[in-house]
Amino acid sequence: CAETDCRNELGEGEMSKQTEELEIIAAKLRPCFAAEDEAREKALRGCRQIIRCSADAIRSIHRQEHNKAGELLDSARDLLRELSHDLAVYGKLFHSGFIHDAQKEFAEGCITLALIGGTDLPKPEALGVSNAAYLDGLGESVGELRRYILDSLRRDDFSRCEELLAIMDDIYGILITMDFPELLAHGLRRTTDAVRGIIERTRGDVTVSLRQKNLENRLNSLK
Repeated sequence: CAETDCRNELGEGEMSKQTEELEIIAAKLRPCFAAEDEAREKALRGCRQIIRCSADAIRSIHRQEHNKAGELLDSARDLLRELSHDLAVYGKLFHSGFIHDAQKEFAEGCITLALIGGTDLPKPEALGVSNAAYLDGLGESVGELRRYILDSLRRDDFSRCEELLAIMDDIYGILITMDFPELLAHGLRRTTDAVRGIIERTRGDVTVSLRQKNLENRLNSLK
């Protein structure tokens, strides 16, 4: 009995020591997770702001307010830089999906402004976005070019329709060659498939409008 009591006392002592060690380990781990969670929440708020600024910039582009669009994109750029700095020590968060989406929206806004404004295209490194986010944004800009073309057709302005349609074709030609695994390309294949459909619909709309315009011109000449 004495030996049993001694073993019990020893076991309790060892368990008490292990419990104490576990508490020490947990005390060290808890602040790490808390800091990462706080960084994640801050990053999510920042991403929402970046997406909002980028979306507002695209709306300004379609309203022909290019200066305002540029200012909004500058704000988004500053937010993205701050985000990159804050997440420098959190590599897993920086390469997460919500960061990619924010970068993609920002890239889309900058590329759309350049294409419609007729300026030089910004490069991925200049925007501070990943290559995958840049290509995704490039693909998304095709939808904005379609919208611009349709608005032009409604105004009977055919001056840039064929030029922009050719750019859309060029973008698709680039995207179709980027056939890499999902892990690397982040859904680019789906974007590329959507781009093809957008281009075909836009080509049909432009063709019908041009034929109608030619017919109207012939009728006017007969009159």
